[in-house]
Amino acid sequence: MKPQIRIPATYMRGGTSKGVFFNLLDLPEAAQVPGAARDALLLRVIGSPDPYEKQIDGMGGATSSTSKTVILSRSSKADHDVDYLFGQVSIDRPFVDWSGNCGNLSAAVGSFAISQGLVDAARVPRNGVAVVRIWQANIGKTIIAHVPMTDGEVQETGDFELDGVTFPAAEVQLEFLNPAADEEGAGGSMFPSGQLVDELQVPGIGTLRATLINAGIPTVFVNAADLGYTGTELQGDINGDPRALAKLEAIRAHGALRMGLISRVDDPELRQHTPKVAFVAAPADHVSSSGKKVSKESVDLLVRAVSMGKLHHAMMGTAAVAIGTAAAIPGTLVNLAAGGGERESVVFGHPSGTLRVGAQARQEAGEWSVTKAIMSRSARVLMEGWVRVPQ
Repeated sequence: MKPQIRIPATYMRGGTSKGVFFNLLDLPEAAQVPGAARDALLLRVIGSPDPYEKQIDGMGGATSSTSKTVILSRSSKADHDVDYLFGQVSIDRPFVDWSGNCGNLSAAVGSFAISQGLVDAARVPRNGVAVVRIWQANIGKTIIAHVPMTDGEVQETGDFELDGVTFPAAEVQLEFLNPAADEEGAGGSMFPSGQLVDELQVPGIGTLRATLINAGIPTVFVNAADLGYTGTELQGDINGDPRALAKLEAIRAHGALRMGLISRVDDPELRQHTPKVAFVAAPADHVSSSGKKVSKESVDLLVRAVSMGKLHHAMMGTAAVAIGTAAAIPGTLVNLAAGGGERESVVFGHPSGTLRVGAQARQEAGEWSVTKAIMSRSARVLMEGWVRVPQ
């Protein structure tokens, strides 16, 4: 039997996710280009596919938030520092989904790029804030990360608290420029159906009002009440109910079909990462997963989202961009749940607590666009060295 190979890697938390980060040039030559070799390598790194759904023999943490990989390289795009490629690794299937971004891990891209020397040293201050221009290669969008620097090193410790993350850290502000997703088949429109609210027919469930939006990540929003929910649900209320998960997956599949992301309703397995499906509700007093009391006065609306077939423990960063964008556009289900009207920021409740996200929307010639969405996350290195993989 051949010995294992070892590959330089860094295990990082970004926002409410964590994943294995690679410098492209450190990967084996066959994995430096897209294809089966790269996918096979990343699957083995994470420990998938695992029929036990525990990823014991890899770096994955057996949830969608912890089954992630990132590959960075010097940017090939003008006016950008680094190219960022994200791979969402399936837990129980031999599949890496490259169809979308991870907004949470986006918070760790800037610091990893600086530590790897991928950002021109002249652009990195010894003290202050480094502005890292990121090309998100999965969706072809620009992200600007504001990374704090102290004595020539990325500052990771601080007092910024993020619900869904136990310990405080340094704040990293992210700007998602022109975040409407440019997905193939989506028509290049923020609302691919042309409507702010659609009548979405889902066999076995009925006709649901839905907002289908391409911003941050393609997302299908429905009203919690139409599903018999309140919007205060925690993971245990949904993830232990196979019928509930099947219902939400059916809504996701039919939403993907309406958005032009798939051509047949039985195709969504080819796009496990996108679109997301989320349900929204008006504010209500509730208790988060940590036991923290959340008053209805402290939030504008409640949102629960599903990622990779399970209710997310907090909120995906890209889905937060979709929430902020939809909230800024009067008439969407997200905007209506928040009370309607025009707004440039929104505070929403999720299972782990609350999050603020801002977005600037405008309408021209009947088409909506968003110049940027802004939110704050945090990131830090958990471990660095080499990951070992059987040849």
